[in-house]
Amino acid sequence: MEGIGLVLEGGGMRGVYTAGVLEYFMEQDLYFPYVVGVSAGACNAVSYISKQPGRNKKVTIDYIGDHRYLSYRNLLRHKSIFGMDFIFNELPNKLVPFDYDAFYRSPQQFAIGTTDAHTGEPVYYTKHQLDQQTMPIVQASSSLPFVAQPIHYDGRTLFDGGLVDPIPVKKSVADGNRKHIIVLTKEMGYRKTPFKQRWLAKSFYPKYDGLVDVLVNRSEIYNGTLELVRQMEADGSAIVIRPSSKVLVGRMEKNPKKLEVLHELGYQDAKRMGSQLKDWLIN
Repeated sequence: MEGIGLVLEGGGMRGVYTAGVLEYFMEQDLYFPYVVGVSAGACNAVSYISKQPGRNKKVTIDYIGDHRYLSYRNLLRHKSIFGMDFIFNELPNKLVPFDYDAFYRSPQQFAIGTTDAHTGEPVYYTKHQLDQQTMPIVQASSSLPFVAQPIHYDGRTLFDGGLVDPIPVKKSVADGNRKHIIVLTKEMGYRKTPFKQRWLAKSFYPKYDGLVDVLVNRSEIYNGTLELVRQMEADGSAIVIRPSSKVLVGRMEKNPKKLEVLHELGYQDAKRMGSQLKDWLIN
């Protein structure tokens, strides 16, 4: 499967759809040599690369009712609505153990997208480059403006990678892949609406001009990338797995029943495309 990239969109709690897709891939022993993800896509990727079926579901749906995972209490106490220490420390190191050894031993390439707050450019880091610093960068890739604190790394101030490169297929192309499996977290026909509160972004982040510009231009970036995905799907260089019905889960959804339904939809959508995907891989 050389030259094939797995591209994972973000989307907050909508990422349970991606977890369902990856669950099917693991069940079928489909491990692609290159993975690129942003935000929730990067979070889901790590358990896929460490080959831990069921783990993504446990760390999201099973703990969504815990205030340490997602709550306004976190926002007031720690300036982040998602409990970053709980998600990136307590869960992987104690409650739902993460197999770090398997993750680092895996030959799969893994690229993680972030947004530089000063320049507004996408900045990518790889597992092989980061080694033990991989998880802090996955956290950076998941740090949404307004509801999370940025991560400072190597002289940069980093926010959510989905802001500037929401569906990182261009990165997969740039890294030499000829075919791309793209997992989206919104249904066919979705388009992002413009963010019109530049003044709000500027008041929150007066020192981060690049971030402000990205927030204002985010809908144009996202919708333009969807058009690129459409073209790639049409010319056969990409196969797209997206929700087959309207997504009723929000970015910060806490209803476990809704999350269960979306996870199952991801699994079933991937399974439904299984034979098509396998034929596409060998042609």
